[in-house]
Amino acid sequence: MKIEVQQALEEIRPMLQADGGDVELVEVTEEGIVRVRLQGACKGCPMSQMTVKNGIEKLLMEKVDGVTEVESV
Repeated sequence: MKIEVQQALEEIRPMLQADGGDVELVEVTEEGIVRVRLQGACKGCPMSQMTVKNGIEKLLMEKVDGVTEVESV
């Protein structure tokens, strides 16, 4: 599942980089929880939780079977 998550993150990465940010995959648990770390401009952005939940989590749940949640660490 980790490889599929990494591939899906590559789809959203250009949008984050366009705003001066990025995302790093920290881990994928056996329970389907994906932990990511926002970087650059995304790190301190007040909208970062919306980016994680409405952007990254939504994409990963659509693209990768078994993803149950995305957490920012």
